[in-house]
Amino acid sequence: MLRTPSLPALALLIVAAIPARAEDMPRPAPPSAPAAPSLGADTLKPGKPAVKPYLAETALPDAVQILPPPPAHNAPLEMADRAAFNGTRSLKGSARWDLAANDVSEGAAAVLDNFACVLGTRIDQARVPAVINLLERARLDLARATRSPKIHYRRLRPFVGNEAPICVQRTQALADSFSYPSGHATQGWAYALILASLVPEKATPILSRGRAYGESRVICGVHWLSDVAAGRLTGTSVFAALMGDPGFRGDLEKARTELRGALAGGGALPDQATCTHETEALREPPLDF
Repeated sequence: MLRTPSLPALALLIVAAIPARAEDMPRPAPPSAPAAPSLGADTLKPGKPAVKPYLAETALPDAVQILPPPPAHNAPLEMADRAAFNGTRSLKGSARWDLAANDVSEGAAAVLDNFACVLGTRIDQARVPAVINLLERARLDLARATRSPKIHYRRLRPFVGNEAPICVQRTQALADSFSYPSGHATQGWAYALILASLVPEKATPILSRGRAYGESRVICGVHWLSDVAAGRLTGTSVFAALMGDPGFRGDLEKARTELRGALAGGGALPDQATCTHETEALREPPLDF
């Protein structure tokens, strides 16, 4: 079982075979469209205008001001980032690696599937339009919140400049999209907070799964450990602002009634083999932040 060392120990590591550092590689020019869900198209109905985000520009948390900067070169946390990336490469082929690859899918329907085992029911998205609407609208706010710090810090992803294995296909678009904070971790943690508020009796397994969803980005090799920590903080900040928005709270109550009905309505059970595989994968200890 892989155990990620504590931060003090990580800070003292001198890794003899560290892949080429991202900081030593040429920095790409800022992409014209940073990696984030598009605000111009509806992800559920391609070609149709997107639903509007909940938060006005003045109400959206400014993640550049909220987040600390990414770890400085050779600072203890940056050394921890590098050690976590190098150490988790050995998970390729494991149950945890497979779960991380499955967690690459994002968006409301995909995340509901990812949370099926902890919810105990596979939710048919056609039966929960209010839940899907809530999550997809919130997703637009989450994407907007991550965009500014990604462009501001322009942090390169950990696989740039080396050939270490990652759980997704290497593409130039992925390499050119910036790393801090993790958009997946932001979305996954905020969605976990929303689902926990809808089904509070299942809050512990939901939030545990939300934590693991973010950590999957480190396992995949596409984000640094500190990117994921920053994603959680960004997701929490946006969730707090959303809870102050009357439109979001109204939709939250509609979604609560709908989701409870779906959970109580004898829907399809999640695939037990999948849930067993997930449980096995999550026996790995959480990554140390």
